[in-house]
Amino acid sequence: MNSLLLGSFPKPSSTLQSHGSAKLVSITKGLHVPFQVSSYRTWNTSEQHSFRWFQGYPMHHDASNNKDKLSNYQRPCETVLVNATSEHSFESEPESSKSIWKSISTAIDVFYRFSRPHTVIGTALSIISVSLLAVERLSDISPLFFTGLLKAIVSALFMNIYIVGLNQLSDIEIDKVNKPYLPLASGEYSVGTGTIIVASFGLMSFWLGWIVGSWPLFWALFISFMLGTAYSVNLPLFRWKRFALVAAMCILAVRAVIVQLAFFLHMQMFVYRRPAFFTRPVLFATAFMSFFSIVIALFKDIPDINGDKIFGIHSFSVRLGQERVFWICIYLLEMAYGIAVLVGTASSCLWSKIITVLGHIILASILWKRAKSIDLKSQTAITSFYMFIWKLFYAEYLLIPLVR
Repeated sequence: MNSLLLGSFPKPSSTLQSHGSAKLVSITKGLHVPFQVSSYRTWNTSEQHSFRWFQGYPMHHDASNNKDKLSNYQRPCETVLVNATSEHSFESEPESSKSIWKSISTAIDVFYRFSRPHTVIGTALSIISVSLLAVERLSDISPLFFTGLLKAIVSALFMNIYIVGLNQLSDIEIDKVNKPYLPLASGEYSVGTGTIIVASFGLMSFWLGWIVGSWPLFWALFISFMLGTAYSVNLPLFRWKRFALVAAMCILAVRAVIVQLAFFLHMQMFVYRRPAFFTRPVLFATAFMSFFSIVIALFKDIPDINGDKIFGIHSFSVRLGQERVFWICIYLLEMAYGIAVLVGTASSCLWSKIITVLGHIILASILWKRAKSIDLKSQTAITSFYMFIWKLFYAEYLLIPLVR
């Protein structure tokens, strides 16, 4: 490369070769010049004289002779500098872009796992479903509806991330056994980072709930905050997750009662400015999701039995055993589906009757078939079934707005 660079320059006189060739090679290797090339041609005679000395040119050459010689070096040097700079820019830019994109992708993935996406999806679907129960006529589906719905979803998702994040902060050592893939347990997030995220989302949830001005929404956020904090935080009289019955009641209160009633009232009273009353579909949704919330509260501890035993969490799975709790959950869900079929047959709306009855029969059949085929000795199979329970939870919220 050095020979090529030197070959691109016109040959200097013998006098210049004897004095400056070594330093010229040194300069062309680095290609670093502490001035702009565009200003090169405007130098005065004394500046040119100084630069010739820097390159190794003899100081005794007069300005008139060296001016012509310097001009011979000017254009090739400019070309080499420009080409080298351009080549370096084009080579490093794709690598830099890939590195930035990889960093962004990794950050998104870590936060995705920290937010516990199955709970985020469940919260969003439940609010949408319950909000649709407040729709009485087609004209109710308006920009006003979507604005009120968006305010409710965003503030509730912020609170959801606060609750699941606080739970992870309180369970780092347990999660190293039960869920080592979570960011705090794996070390991808420090305790400080987790604390900042949790506190930020909690504050943003309350701030948004306050500026919206809907009291049903604000109280839904406040009660969820209190129960979520008492459930997880390791302080005297708190950490209610240690007690199986109290832990189940916390989850039931949030998922079955607050979500159904408070967010329905948010749409009914704040968005549509109607008097507060609970319709038959809302009462059905509350009753059905009470069963489902109990199942989720029981089932979530089945895959976590090892860590819970080590750290003294007396869940029903620890007390009664995984298999027994598993079948209690299955029977409770099948009972809920049976009640839903009866509610569907009592409907006066034909299309609602057909969808409600057939939909719940299909879901009950799928649940039973999968439950009979599960290997309860496999931790992977149990965890997969738990996520299947959440899919049934999502499916129910697709059916609830059709109950009339």
